[in-house]
Amino acid sequence: MRIYVLGSLDAELNGVPILPTAAKPRQILALLAIYANQVLPVSALMEEIWGDNAPRSALTTLQTYILQLRRCMEKALDGEPGGSKELLLTRHGGYLLQTDPGNIDAHEHDRLSSLGQRAFDQGDHQRAADLFRAALALWRGPALVDVRTGPLLEIEAMRLEESRIGILERRIDVELRLGRHAEVLTELTALTARHPLHEGLHAQSMVAFYRAGRPSAALDIFRNLRTHLVEELGIEPSQRLQQLQRAVLGSDPALDADAGTARVLDRFTR
Repeated sequence: MRIYVLGSLDAELNGVPILPTAAKPRQILALLAIYANQVLPVSALMEEIWGDNAPRSALTTLQTYILQLRRCMEKALDGEPGGSKELLLTRHGGYLLQTDPGNIDAHEHDRLSSLGQRAFDQGDHQRAADLFRAALALWRGPALVDVRTGPLLEIEAMRLEESRIGILERRIDVELRLGRHAEVLTELTALTARHPLHEGLHAQSMVAFYRAGRPSAALDIFRNLRTHLVEELGIEPSQRLQQLQRAVLGSDPALDADAGTARVLDRFTR
């Protein structure tokens, strides 16, 4: 069974689609998938569906939703009796969705990201870049974009999005350490426009533009960031960003490509 939450929700078993059409069973499936191979308490499922306003019939209704999910699975199992109960298990006080490693895209994203970080820590920047890129390639849009989200899924969607941005920033960091500043300029231009308050992406963009022989563009990026921070949050850019701006203004040799990208990134963008 494979379930995809990094974008539109989708699920298949033995190559057969098993995604329910009703909103609340889809919501439960998404939460079970994110917590796959862990017991999810009934109370957590109720909170996700009804918040603090669970009706008296909540337990019975939840059991009905679980039954609907199992019926979707049984269609892909050719009606094998009890087969769905070996995938969506009832446990004391809750339910557990059982699946093999790698079958939930969010879990695979986390695994590849961890391997990428390990490669980075070991100094293998090319492997780190490849692993971060593979993790990001699993995304097909905003997480759970077509799922009704309650309090638990809302938190998970935010966590996943923060993870995606973090891995994206790390991947660009590695690309810059590999001397690929020219290759990431277009991507960074789009990212800073999409995330106008994200200092890390703006710092990376400034370094990339400076290294590409465009210091004026690097200074424009700083000015745009400062404008957004002042107008929307009433704060100035961090000291690190201000130091980077001064380094660009002064053509600091530390910014030159042969000065050591790692030292520059550690000093100005991390």
